[in-house]
Amino acid sequence: MNEATRMRAPWHLWVVGALSLLWNAGGAVDYVMTQTHNARYLAAFTAEQKAWFDSFPLWMTAAWALGVWGAILGSLLLLLRSRWAVHAFAVSLAGLVVGTVYQYFIGAMPESLKTNGGMGFTFVLWIVAALLLWYAVRQRAAGVLR
Repeated sequence: MNEATRMRAPWHLWVVGALSLLWNAGGAVDYVMTQTHNARYLAAFTAEQKAWFDSFPLWMTAAWALGVWGAILGSLLLLLRSRWAVHAFAVSLAGLVVGTVYQYFIGAMPESLKTNGGMGFTFVLWIVAALLLWYAVRQRAAGVLR
């Protein structure tokens, strides 16, 4: 597609891109603060919760990283109108799948984290991740992402 025929980005691309970057930045802060053992951030966690996060096997930490950083990259690529946003959001969703399976079925999550609020937040993460992937796929199909 040449410059003369390139589709103009719809207004909602910028809104979705900016809001998704802000949303995903929250996940990035959580990841960095937890992985670097930031005392101020972790002060809200119980000793049992901190020990559980520290017990993650390498593959779980890698899945968490892929989920978080894939989402950040996807948001940035969406704002850059790159078709690679689809792949980044797919990687992010895959990381979320692995992380959720570990948390709820393999990793003996502390009961203090198995709250309605915690499970609701996980549900929201799934909805947002799936919608971002769907949105990027739609924008790529429409020729907005190049």
